[in-house]
Amino acid sequence: MYIIVGLGNPTREYQNTRHNIGFDIIDKLADTYSIDVLEKKHKALIGKGIIEGEKVILAKPQTFMNLSGESVRALADYYKIDEKQELIVIYDDISLDVGQLRIRKRGSAGGHNGIKSILSHLGHDVFPRIKVGVGDKPSGYDLVDYVLGHFSPDEKKIMEEAAINAIGAVREITAGQIDQAMNRYNKKVKQVD
Repeated sequence: MYIIVGLGNPTREYQNTRHNIGFDIIDKLADTYSIDVLEKKHKALIGKGIIEGEKVILAKPQTFMNLSGESVRALADYYKIDEKQELIVIYDDISLDVGQLRIRKRGSAGGHNGIKSILSHLGHDVFPRIKVGVGDKPSGYDLVDYVLGHFSPDEKKIMEEAAINAIGAVREITAGQIDQAMNRYNKKVKQVD
């Protein structure tokens, strides 16, 4: 079984912001595989289903980003998964161009407070993750305002493609092919001018 967690902030004001791309991709996975992510458990909205023959739990922590680890820890404990193999976390990354994916088996928080919380609650940094580029903040912008801002129409098109790629990456990771997913999806995305 895999637990696939998308990071974001609950409440309507955060919908479709850069910081909520993890939630958006969980919603697209849910649509693709007909999984209802409506049950409130383990400080998250969760849904149970099957992806490529594997049982999965899709989860959107409702703790707010900076406390995501509370929900991830509760999910991992309840479902008794090996988080080093069977936990996939999807989240935004400002160090990557808009729409670029970076799949990793382990790593630091890189300044991301949601990941910082998860690392703290798990006690290690080994779990598959899919980072989704939202672009670096323009100079003069406040970081919080930037990540809580919305994508431009051109960026939205790129992000739709990124979501399709992220779903493909999830499919490969749940099939036990994370190296193949890294080779296929860890490449530069053509940017719109």
